[in-house]
Amino acid sequence: MSLSNWTSHATTISVSFAALVAHSIHDFAAMGAPRDSIASIASPGEKLESGYHVFSFWSSEYVWIPHETLVDNRPLVKKLESHQTEIFHIKPADPTSCQYIGSDLHFSCGFEVASFEAEEKRVLVHLKNNYAKKGSVYLYLPGGKNFENAAVKVNGAGGHMEIIARPPLGEKEGLVVRVPVVIKGTGEENDGVISIFC
Repeated sequence: MSLSNWTSHATTISVSFAALVAHSIHDFAAMGAPRDSIASIASPGEKLESGYHVFSFWSSEYVWIPHETLVDNRPLVKKLESHQTEIFHIKPADPTSCQYIGSDLHFSCGFEVASFEAEEKRVLVHLKNNYAKKGSVYLYLPGGKNFENAAVKVNGAGGHMEIIARPPLGEKEGLVVRVPVVIKGTGEENDGVISIFC
């Protein structure tokens, strides 16, 4: 979903979050990106008691929106500067599974992914490595799996992750992490590979 301010002054834009979710969540499934392995898509009318991951592409900001926002029909509010645009990616939160939220590598927040594998105590992300790029990947790691002290590898070498949010999903807080990555674009075996394991 994209919001734009076409005026010559800063303004605050307010959009019904319930209206956004009714359309955008189902549109993601038809985009061709590997969405089935990235986030589960709810069926029309299905309740998502866990809320939503919302990632702002241009500003690289994450926010968790609780399910109550839909029930209360509260709006999504964003201040935009003159002629500024923001792209939001809205994905259902699953408290039990690792999820790919997005990145600042490609505006689609999914097209940059060659594959995404999640097991109980391991996440493996293969990013497309056909050209050089630098940025960060944002992941949700479920609570109770000891991911807070997980080892991180990027491009086959030691890497790091920064915890940017702790959404209260499930029995324990989950973690939303930012993992910096530099893709060389050489097509080498580990180029663009992120692994997180406990």
